[in-house]
Amino acid sequence: MIDRVIEVQNLVKRFGTFTAVDNISFTVGKGEIFAFLGPNGAGKSTTIKILTTLLRPDSGTLRIDGIDLADNPNEVRKRFGIVFQDPSLDGELTADENMDIHGVFYHVPKKLRVERTAELLKVFGLWEKRKEVVKFFSGGMKRRLEIARAFLHTPKVLFLDEPTLGLDPQTRNQLWTLVKQINESENVTVFLTTHYMDEADKVAQRIAIIDHGKIAAQGTSQELREQTGKTSLEEAYLAFTGSSIRDEGGNTSADQLRQMAKLWGGNRR
Repeated sequence: MIDRVIEVQNLVKRFGTFTAVDNISFTVGKGEIFAFLGPNGAGKSTTIKILTTLLRPDSGTLRIDGIDLADNPNEVRKRFGIVFQDPSLDGELTADENMDIHGVFYHVPKKLRVERTAELLKVFGLWEKRKEVVKFFSGGMKRRLEIARAFLHTPKVLFLDEPTLGLDPQTRNQLWTLVKQINESENVTVFLTTHYMDEADKVAQRIAIIDHGKIAAQGTSQELREQTGKTSLEEAYLAFTGSSIRDEGGNTSADQLRQMAKLWGGNRR
């Protein structure tokens, strides 16, 4: 039986009379790369905010690494890393300094911070740039640094919210190669969202599609294609969700980062 690192059972979240997440359930296994897909306004962002303790559910049970989010959110926060869509690096600091601040924030001992920073910057091809100010980095370099930083405190789960948005195909491909390398070497569970169906098809071992607050389908890319009789994941996705254009909704990633800093800042030792 696969160890379950993320467990979501009968999750419900309402905003007034609107039900954003409507009694959904799913699990994610240890070391799995899991894609959570859905149109704008489908309930995807709300679910991620609940999993990362930014929102409280109205009902349902959620566990990360066996810990109930409602009972012990502080312990849950120690067990995951997150990379939002919007940039979150301090552009006036060097790559080394950005990594070090993150390590201090998570109470990583200094010796381990130094060792882990060196290891990750080498993996992500940034070791030679470690003393350079981040504001002069390219978009791809900044994104690599953000993902390297998210791995610094050795999380059990890494949440990646559209991490390759706006990047060219070569950079996107390189990023996923590096993420898969760490996923395999450290057995880190990766929970990703993306609107690039080719990415989900290539990297995710399983996929859940959410629409109108409900899970429309779950399975491997092949299983979803077989269920719909389609030849590509994108065609299967459209078969489950329709082709109408959806409005963007929810807070910006910057808002989420401010919420996260406020939550965690109040719990620092």
